[in-house]
Amino acid sequence: MTRQKVLDLYFMDARCKLIELAAFLDRVDRAEGTADFRLDAFREAMRHLGDGDAGRAEAVLRSLSDPTEEPIAKAPGKGAVGAWPGVL
Repeated sequence: MTRQKVLDLYFMDARCKLIELAAFLDRVDRAEGTADFRLDAFREAMRHLGDGDAGRAEAVLRSLSDPTEEPIAKAPGKGAVGAWPGVL
């Protein structure tokens, strides 16, 4: 597929998602209180978007994922939180 075709097919969807991300960050910035590890992980993941390297999707996913290989005895909570806190 050509770049033009990719742009024709996917640009508007990506544009929408980019605006939604900006709105999310605006809401976080306006909110009171302190953020947890998820905001740091989110910002770290966003750094991969502008690096110009192929494999950005993998880099973003890895930056949000638990890098450990050993299973833990018990989950720390009821559900997934979308980012690895960096500690177990």
